[in-house]
Amino acid sequence: MSNNNGSAFAGLNGNTPFYNIVGAAVMLAGRFWVAIPALAIAGSLVGKRQWPASAGTLPTHTWQFVLWLAAVLIIVGTLSFLPALALGPLVEHLLMDAGTTFK
Repeated sequence: MSNNNGSAFAGLNGNTPFYNIVGAAVMLAGRFWVAIPALAIAGSLVGKRQWPASAGTLPTHTWQFVLWLAAVLIIVGTLSFLPALALGPLVEHLLMDAGTTFK
């Protein structure tokens, strides 16, 4: 219930005081259970000491960073869709050879 704003339980008549109170408590706990550790991690990163840039540092304000980011996004996106795009025609061909169709 906490990850979809309380719209779970499709056919359940949840407009009763019990479900309203329990649903509100679950949504609050579900939201803060995730937010508090994230804020703790951010707080621990604030106290870290900064190191000066060296030869192995990739600055994030140059064209090189933009190219690396675009390349990684294109590669990950391609690897996400490539299996479906490659296997679809392959399965169609195998079904066609078997004398059946894909429905």
